[in-house]
Amino acid sequence: MEQTLVLNATYEPLRIVSWQKAITLLFQDKVEVVAQYEREIRGVTVRVRLPSVLRLLRHVRVKRAFAHVPFSRTNVYARDGHRCQYCGRALPPAALTFDHVLPVARGGRKGWENIVTCCIPCNRDKGDRTPEEAGLSLIRRPHRPRSVPMLARESGLLATPESWHDYLF
Repeated sequence: MEQTLVLNATYEPLRIVSWQKAITLLFQDKVEVVAQYEREIRGVTVRVRLPSVLRLLRHVRVKRAFAHVPFSRTNVYARDGHRCQYCGRALPPAALTFDHVLPVARGGRKGWENIVTCCIPCNRDKGDRTPEEAGLSLIRRPHRPRSVPMLARESGLLATPESWHDYLF
């Protein structure tokens, strides 16, 4: 089933909700429809096109807990765009793994600044060496993300509706 992106009154993405929750918000007059899917929801006395993007009519203050992005495999993959940071290939999550840029055996830690997304062949080639020692170069240095990749994770980054792109990317 389709999901709906909910924006704050200032057009900042807040969260992704089910189509049922989107319809509820719509009938409670808490939101306005910014974009719609082609699909229609029909009731006995009403027909409504399924909303794709909704904007809250009143601004909601968001605690900046969003500034702290939780470290997780999914968030690392989202930060790196599901691409191996050595060869650049875009792959599904099942074909990806973590790589410690500075190996653990040499004092490398598990964190945003030392972990990158890596394909399994590149990970095998690199082994317990630094990228330079293995003859590999990083496409992008690892860093702590500034925004929450949660939206990308919940929506399945690679399959977000076109109507969301102006607000997420």
